[in-house]
Amino acid sequence: MDPDKQPEKQPEKQPAQPSSPPPAPAPQGMRASDADRDRTADILRDALAEGRIDAEEHSERIDAVYRAKTVAELQPLVQDLPAVRTGPRPHAAGATLEESADGGPSEKLIAVLSSSTRKGRWRIGRRTHAVAVFGSVEIDLTQAVFTQRLTVIEATAVFGNVEVRVPENVTLRGSGSGLLGNFEVASLEAGDPEAPVVVVNGFSVLGNIEARAKRGRRVADLHARMRKHLGG
Repeated sequence: MDPDKQPEKQPEKQPAQPSSPPPAPAPQGMRASDADRDRTADILRDALAEGRIDAEEHSERIDAVYRAKTVAELQPLVQDLPAVRTGPRPHAAGATLEESADGGPSEKLIAVLSSSTRKGRWRIGRRTHAVAVFGSVEIDLTQAVFTQRLTVIEATAVFGNVEVRVPENVTLRGSGSGLLGNFEVASLEAGDPEAPVVVVNGFSVLGNIEARAKRGRRVADLHARMRKHLGG
């Protein structure tokens, strides 16, 4: 080797930069937020509308959703169901009936030693609570404006009466029971698979809960109304 020739200086190796660690999964004990519960309820609502679960199972799971304290308690309730849809539902004729982005706040109709009636042209939200204690509640949906696919009515009658009437061309389902009382839902399946679905859940104690279609009353131009309301 030529003593006057210095060996080439090798570039110093830069220390390897540590890669960013993957995001840690949510702890199983993490407290569930209202948004977590709402997302889970949306999945269950779609599953009911598509016939993946029946009204009784939907009612049981929804009750569990709003009792859940942690994310871990929510996961088993929807692990056998597809994720909630984020886009419009396909329809053969190009018309769609979508879940509204905002179904509006839950409405409460309470009659204690009195009566409460909701009828005429009104916008029905995703969920309505009807409570009759020594009174009566009447919910008439025959002229209501449906702004979402699924509408749930939670009814309670204690020495009282809750009566629900729907148009002939919607799907009506229900689940409930009575203690020395009556719970009756005259189930109805609409011919149009995109028709609104009304689910009546309830419990009566020495009272009466009844839901059925009102003959001769139909929602006309349903898809056109929905497109106009949703700006489609």
